[in-house]
This record gives sequence, C-alpha cells and structure tokens, in this order.
Amino acid sequence: MTASIDTVRRSWLPGFGVQVLLGMIVGLLGGLIVRGLDPQGGAAVGATAAFHTAAQIFVQLLRTLVPPLVFTAIVASVAALRGLDNAARLVVHTLVWFAITALIAVIIGIALGLWIQPGLHAGIARTAAQAPASVGSWLDFLNGLVPANYLGISASTNFENGKASTSVSFNVLQIIIAAVAVGAAAVRIGERAEPFLTFMTSANMVLRQLLRWLIALTPVGSAALLANAVVSYGWDTLSALGGFAAAVYAGLAIVLFGVYPALLLLHRIDPRRFFAVSWPAIQIGFLSRSSVGTMPVAEEVTERLGVPRAYTAFAVPLGSTTKMDGCAAIYPAISAIFVAQFYGIALQPSDYVLIAFVSVIGSAATAGLTGAVVMLTLTLSTLGLPLEGAGLLLAIDPILDMGRTAVNVAGQVLVPVIVAKRLGLTEMEGGPAASGSYQAQV
Repeated sequence: MTASIDTVRRSWLPGFGVQVLLGMIVGLLGGLIVRGLDPQGGAAVGATAAFHTAAQIFVQLLRTLVPPLVFTAIVASVAALRGLDNAARLVVHTLVWFAITALIAVIIGIALGLWIQPGLHAGIARTAAQAPASVGSWLDFLNGLVPANYLGISASTNFENGKASTSVSFNVLQIIIAAVAVGAAAVRIGERAEPFLTFMTSANMVLRQLLRWLIALTPVGSAALLANAVVSYGWDTLSALGGFAAAVYAGLAIVLFGVYPALLLLHRIDPRRFFAVSWPAIQIGFLSRSSVGTMPVAEEVTERLGVPRAYTAFAVPLGSTTKMDGCAAIYPAISAIFVAQFYGIALQPSDYVLIAFVSVIGSAATAGLTGAVVMLTLTLSTLGLPLEGAGLLLAIDPILDMGRTAVNVAGQVLVPVIVAKRLGLTEMEGGPAASGSYQAQV
C-alpha cells in the first residue's frame, strides 16, 4: 500500500528536470529581488543569510558523501576490474581520452585568446594587479600525490579577530591513491580478503542510497545556490573585464556544445540523450562550483548512460581531480594570453606549446585545491609571466568558475561514456536512463 501511495504522489509532481528548472527560476528571481532591496535592511540581510545557509548546507551534504563514497567505490572497483580482461586497456584509454579532450580544449582557448585579444581591451588599471595568496607549483602537485593519512583528510586552523576557526578538507586524489593501494592489496591477498571486499561493496550501496535521497533535494539546493550567487556576486563586475569573461565563456560553450557533441556523434552516441541524462550533474557543477562536490551525482548519471559501475567508480573520481577542461585547459590558456597582452609581453610559438603541455599534464595540480587559481599561477610561473596578473582576474573568478566547473563535470562524464562505447562495455542503449529522471530511484 505504501508503494502505491508513493507512486500516486509522484504522479502529481513534474519531471526531475522541470523541478530543477523551476528551482533555478525561483532562485534567480529571489536573488534579483534581494539585490534590489536596501542591502542594510533587515529583509535583505535575513534573505541573504537564508540563501547562503541553505546553499552551504546542500554543498556540505554533497561533500560529506565524497570521501567514504570514493574510498569504498574505488576499493570495490579495483577488485571488480580484476575479472575484466581489458582492465589495463580501460586505464590507458581513459588517460588517453583525458589528454585528447584537454588538448582540444586548450587549443580552442589559445585560438580565442589570440582572436579576441582580451588583454588589449581590459578596462582595469595595472595598480589593481596583486599576486594571489596561493601559488601553484610542480612540487605542490608531487606532494599532493602522497596521502597525509589513509583518508586524505587534513585540518587547518585560522585565527581572525582573536578567534580560532578550524576547517577540515580532503584531497580526492590522495583518497583515490590510498583506495587503489588498499584494493590492490585485497586482490593480492585473495580469498581471505573477500569479507572485506563484501563489506566495501555493501557500504558503497548504502552511500549510494544516501546519494539518491540527496539528489531529491537538488531543486531546493539549486534555488538556494543560484540565489546566493546572484546576491553575492551579481553581474556588475563583468563590465571591467567583459572581453576576458566573454572569451572564457565562448570557449566553454564551444567545448560543451560543439566539441563534446561532435565526439559523441563520432562514436555513434546520441548527444541529446547524453545531455538529458547528464544535465543534473552539469547543473549542480555550475551552481556549486565544485567538481568534488558534484562527483557523486556525476557517477550516478554516468551509470545511467550505460557505463558499468566498476569502471564508473574508477574513472569518474579520477576525472574529478584530473579531467578539467574548463579550469585546467580553456581558462589558463586564455588567462595566460590575457596577462601577456596586458603587460605587453610577446609570446613565442614555443610558449603556446608550453601552455598546451601544462594544461594536459599539470591539470592534476588542482586536485584538492580551491578553484583554478593554482592552475593559472602554475601556467604563469612556467611561462615566466608576472604572477600579479592573476590578481587582476580574481574579482570575477566566482562567476567564471561556475561555467568552468560545468564543463569540467561534463567532460568527467563524457570520457567514461566514450571509452565504454569504444571497448564495447556499454550496458544499455536506451530505457530508463534516456529520460534523465531520478524520481523513480529516490
């Protein structure tokens, strides 16, 4: 009787995609209304705090699931991959397609930077240039590969106004490395590790159910996230760096709606179905600005596109730290050209090759770190460009980061789908996944 009642209740609800769209509309309107109020008034302050709190809760819930979900999924997937004859080919093909799509994205970024020339038309003074607090380096990347503990979790304490605040963060790349090592050890032990692997598989199933419940809150979370973004950032700051922002978003749009559909058609995969199923993950990436926080949803939609769970649990977490066509390819390419043009520094052909090399090889340097600033400063330092140029772009970074993360997430879903298709692992060509609805699973 309970099941039939739930079915009747769901029949009155619109589709999941419509719910998310309505949530975004409500959030956009709410944010615009609050921005039109007196910023010092009680209504504006209360609404702003409500938007921020609701958005933070939704993102924190997503991030809370990430460490245990990644760890259990990777351990279980490593054990599952032992039964596949083409496990080594899966890994190689995944890394190759990560590199191919990143190379295409960085070439588009370079071309747009040279064509639009945003650095020659920037409406901002050089006095605004300031080196960022965090600077990326190849040593940071190497240190990030070594887990600080078996869960890759670290804590930091900051003192401000005489008060101490402690925050806990995690490095997904470290979690993946630790989980791969644990999974490999379990496979090496053999039958004696079967109870452990069974527990990991069961724990992963429990966490996935928690994920499904959380996905049901996506329309509410979308409304809060978008309203908070509009209230916090607005769009006025785009005017000073309009050409640069336009170049970045043009590159993101070309990759997301041009390159990706072309690659899908090349492999005889319907782009409409791909976007219908993956759009919830892309939306959450856009609103939350976090590939790590979106990763559980990206895993879910990748499976719905027919990619086997064992491979999805390996490829998507790996992609969430190393597959960043937005943050690590398009953005640093256009930004490096912007900084060079702004300071009147001529780039040589070898410099453009170096930009491509850093984008393809060094994208993992952003793992576990905030935004694309680390990748940008890594590119600038490698080219010998002024690091102060990065400070010019920080004012609009939150707005750009929304588009960058959306493209990152789309690419993290795209590559496993293509590899699974190329190696004949796709489990279904239609059915429930084609609708893109999560309601039946919640």
